[in-house]
Amino acid sequence: MLRDSTYFEDATTGADAGALREAADTVATLIVRGAQASDDPEIAGRVLRLAESEGLDQLAELWSGAPPESVAGCLWRLYALRSWVYADPLLAASQFEEGRVHADVAHVVAGVAEPPGPDEVRVMIDEVLRGIAEREFADVLLRAAAFARVIAHGRALQGREDANRMLLVSEQLEHAGHAELEGHLS
Repeated sequence: MLRDSTYFEDATTGADAGALREAADTVATLIVRGAQASDDPEIAGRVLRLAESEGLDQLAELWSGAPPESVAGCLWRLYALRSWVYADPLLAASQFEEGRVHADVAHVVAGVAEPPGPDEVRVMIDEVLRGIAEREFADVLLRAAAFARVIAHGRALQGREDANRMLLVSEQLEHAGHAELEGHLS
């Protein structure tokens, strides 16, 4: 089929950033709400494996700019926490071990097995993500917030400058968890 010179005048030069963000928000909502509504016993495992098998990197990049009180913003924080734990489970375990003494309630809510070694923190973060399909999303967010709070305490005790960033993640997830409980998480 031959095209004349006007063919390229109608072609777009790239994807609309607003449309991409809207699509990413829709996918995030479908992941969370769809997983909760599913009767498929395999769905929790699929949610967990999204980051490894479904090319979540591009979506996560779009989700990273989403407001923390949105489903997309929450998923980005959850998957970022998991990525960090898997990238350095020894560091995650040491920061959790250090912080749990000063964050008793958060330590219990986070639910990391004793003693909190690398395998235990990986198991816990995977359980959090499986919870998207198995529990109320608010519970998932509050448990992840508790984990991040313990890590923030551990970082502070280790004199790390990034403790405040992890504390902010904890506060954002906790706020989002309460918004979900109240039916206001977008």
